[in-house]
Amino acid sequence: MTKKKTCCEDCAYFVYDDEYDGYFCEMDLDEDEMLRFMQSSFDNCPYYRFGDEYAIVRKQN
Repeated sequence: MTKKKTCCEDCAYFVYDDEYDGYFCEMDLDEDEMLRFMQSSFDNCPYYRFGDEYAIVRKQN
C-alpha cells in the first residue's frame, strides 16, 4: 500500500492569516515537522485533511 501524496494548498489546516498576509499550517508541528514544512518537503503529511468547505452544506440536504 502506497501513501497518497498531499498538497498543503487544499488541506483544511492550511489557513490564511490577515495579520501576516500569508498562509500557514495551524497544526501544532514539532521542530522536525516544521523544518520539513518550511522546506516544502512535507509529503505524506500525517495531519492532512481535505479542506472541502462544501461538506457541511451537503450534510444539511
